[in-house]
Amino acid sequence: MKNEEDWNTDCHQPKEVLDSIKNKLVDSQTAADMAEIFKALGDPTRIRLIYALIERELCVHDLCVLLDMGQSAVSHQLRYLRNLRIVKRRKVGKTVFYSLDDTHVEQIFLQTHQHITHQ
Repeated sequence: MKNEEDWNTDCHQPKEVLDSIKNKLVDSQTAADMAEIFKALGDPTRIRLIYALIERELCVHDLCVLLDMGQSAVSHQLRYLRNLRIVKRRKVGKTVFYSLDDTHVEQIFLQTHQHITHQ
């Protein structure tokens, strides 16, 4: 077993390599924004909402039926997802339809789903 001193000596990268990596790191605000997206995806109800919206654009009523939830709870989750630009809405008369904001959201979700179901 190596002692800590040997371990640290073995793992040092040249300053140029570390500088190169440091220049590619995301800034603090981007990191916080990304963390907020992952936080949003950390809720099972929101995952189910997104999964339903991958299939098709749906109104709040249909989402309530699919998820067996009340309108207030579904609307609250949709507002949270909309504020993060994960979903968008389209109003037709008094009916509001929701869909994924863009294909990036679908790709993130499907790749994550594929990762956890991969054997």
